[in-house]
Amino acid sequence: MDTTASVSGSMILKGLLLILFGAAAVFWPGETLVTLAYLFSALVLVNGIFDIVFGIGRMVGGAEFIFNRALLLLFGIFQVGVGIYLLRHPSVNFRTFILLIGFTLLIRGLFEIVDGLFEDSTYMYRAVMVIGGVLAALAGILIFFQPVAAGIAFVWILGVYALIVGPLLIALALDVARMNRLEVRSRARA
Repeated sequence: MDTTASVSGSMILKGLLLILFGAAAVFWPGETLVTLAYLFSALVLVNGIFDIVFGIGRMVGGAEFIFNRALLLLFGIFQVGVGIYLLRHPSVNFRTFILLIGFTLLIRGLFEIVDGLFEDSTYMYRAVMVIGGVLAALAGILIFFQPVAAGIAFVWILGVYALIVGPLLIALALDVARMNRLEVRSRARA
């Protein structure tokens, strides 16, 4: 199986998971903290696993900018750690839970902005990474400023973020798959 095809497939799956999480967070914001903790913990854990696999794939694939590759791998490990911690401690107090999520979103946002600015890739990829990064960083900052008072608004911020970034990831995956098909056709003609 082609690496680009597997990356596209994992990005589509990641986008679909974000959409499902976002819909649940927006339409059922009154659910208990434990339910939200499990949902978001699973999302962070899966996201971290995808980032680790993608980071290793980029190292093997020889992407040009080593800082992005190492940062993606380290952030994936961080996300797996946060996801496991939150899954093992669902009764963690609300303030700690929100601050961990805010920190995760802020770091993810900064990484995606750096990746979008310095990665040698298509315009679509770079634009989606910068837009997603700005949204994640803003969501993280908003959460830091309103850790407890945010309540339902906190759930909505996460939900809206997921509902925006999920489709962006799917669009990016489809663009990557399209570019791969065009490259394969051009090589076949040559």
